[in-house]
Amino acid sequence: MFKNVIASLIDQPILTSLFLSDFFILLFHRPPFFFSLLMFSALLGMTMYFGQKLALFKV
Repeated sequence: MFKNVIASLIDQPILTSLFLSDFFILLFHRPPFFFSLLMFSALLGMTMYFGQKLALFKV
């Protein structure tokens, strides 16, 4: 399972770097509210994309 996650993240380096930088900026810094809202929506969109791409738990 972890091998699939790592392989998927390595296959798309631009999205992975955007995801990680967005996550750490929101976690450790306090950007202005509207910018934070925009960054959080981008983070949510990337999370849904990676969740759909990985599909770890197929029902």
